[in-house]
Amino acid sequence: MQIDIIGVPIDLGADRRGVDMGPSAIRYSSLRQRLESLGHAVEDKGNVEVAIQETCSITDPKLKYIDCIVPMSRRVAGAVATSIQNGRFPLVLGGDHSLSIGSVRGAAKQKKIGVIWLDAHGDFNTHLTTPSGNIHGMSLAALCGLGDPRLTALYDEPVPVIDPGKIAIIGARDLDSGEKENLRSAGALVLSMEQVDRIGMVAALEQCIERVSRDVDGIYLSMDLDALDPRFAPGVGTPVAGGLTYREGHLACEVVAETGKLIGMDVVEVNPILDERNQTAKIAVEFACSALGSRIWQG
Repeated sequence: MQIDIIGVPIDLGADRRGVDMGPSAIRYSSLRQRLESLGHAVEDKGNVEVAIQETCSITDPKLKYIDCIVPMSRRVAGAVATSIQNGRFPLVLGGDHSLSIGSVRGAAKQKKIGVIWLDAHGDFNTHLTTPSGNIHGMSLAALCGLGDPRLTALYDEPVPVIDPGKIAIIGARDLDSGEKENLRSAGALVLSMEQVDRIGMVAALEQCIERVSRDVDGIYLSMDLDALDPRFAPGVGTPVAGGLTYREGHLACEVVAETGKLIGMDVVEVNPILDERNQTAKIAVEFACSALGSRIWQG
């Protein structure tokens, strides 16, 4: 496989600073070398240009830093679309989850896709339901056509970018009340940690894959490291107890890889300031490798 590494050092979508250093931390953990050891041809495209917080301002407390997030999203969309158009696999490193407004959109400009969203949160708020104004909590809703028009349509493209019936959220355990209503109205599939515990990770993944893979060209995997329990991934901006285990995270990536339909991936919300000896960034590398073919044993 030919892989493009695309860094997006953004922390404008979140409350806590530090996730802008996530791409560097993941690269430092030998991402490229590990992927090349699997036989992939890897090109690091560097980082997409992102304004730093000190040069941006909050013009709307319900849409913090939107004036800087929109141009970032356009650049990311262009980078991902170009990668897929050239027959390559975009691996997008974050940065906070607002970057997916661009990355998933870029993939959808080239292919009809379903989306698997591994996350402790639904990211399905809008400016009308958000309790914080943080845009990383609105990214999936925007892709499904909900929210401020500046986020739902970066260009003059059709809205929604993704059919809500083609998304599946796994690992959710912190959903706002308005967000829940948005998810119900949209008809999105949400498998909370309670449901994962009840039916098991394999059954949950099979249910999600069956949902998102019908009549599509490929699957896009957007993985927030806070999907894991903080015991395993302490270096994230919005940790929530009771998450996936280290092994369940690997399993998710492995099962998605086995479909043969994965066409792009985000690895987001790694915050090295809050991490312990770069543990979370190392796990991010391991998960990316699992999604791209790494196995403990292949008989």
